[in-house]
Amino acid sequence: MKFVEPYRRVIPTLLFYGEGLVKTIAFKNPVYIGDPINAVKIFNDKCVDELVFLDLNVCQRRSKLNLALLEEISSECFMPLSYGGGISSVEDIIALNRLGVEKAIINSAGVLSDGFIREASLRCGASSIVASIDYKNDLFGRSRVYIKGGSQKTSWNPVDLAIKYQEDGVGEIMVNSIDRDGRMNGYDLDLARTLGNQLSVPFILAGGAGTKSHLKEGFDAGASAVAAGSLFVFQGPHKAVLISYVNQEDLIKAIL
Repeated sequence: MKFVEPYRRVIPTLLFYGEGLVKTIAFKNPVYIGDPINAVKIFNDKCVDELVFLDLNVCQRRSKLNLALLEEISSECFMPLSYGGGISSVEDIIALNRLGVEKAIINSAGVLSDGFIREASLRCGASSIVASIDYKNDLFGRSRVYIKGGSQKTSWNPVDLAIKYQEDGVGEIMVNSIDRDGRMNGYDLDLARTLGNQLSVPFILAGGAGTKSHLKEGFDAGASAVAAGSLFVFQGPHKAVLISYVNQEDLIKAIL
């Protein structure tokens, strides 16, 4: 049975590298866009559904979680907060929960440590675990999952891995197109439709949103929630940096 959300969630997704926010294109060439605490305060004022933070530095270099920064972010955040980047143990998840991080987003460890998603879901509660899948197409047009911040190719395709994570008991799955990241030309709707037909757990669609109509397309294709980065940090044809969020009334009209 397909999972149906009680309402449509639109989730700003922010990347930080070191202690500053950045934005990438296809997971490369991070460009500084501002301070994470300032961004949290802006999104607090806009009453967003929830907020996702991903640590690009930890993802790519496997350095330690910046718990001090996450504690500061969590103390300022008045909405549900999810974090991903370098999570490799249940102890990491417990430490994040103690800081006020509601959901742990697990990427590389889910592939590298078979059974970790199942263990994390059982010990910490499925609702607090998001399995993240980054993918891009190879030269033959086949989708392949990448880990370690998009730097290492695996043999998995995103649909099969999502089904495996569902069988492992995960609470939610996030799928992110590396090819579409930062390009603002729309989501991978074909994959969304496939996952919508295959999964019974909720899934978040990420990678490519550039307009409000893209958000609605993601929902209509089967996503339980949609995530966006560039849409909420760049304004105008020249992509001036201005961290903001869509007016709630306009957003509701656009996605329903």
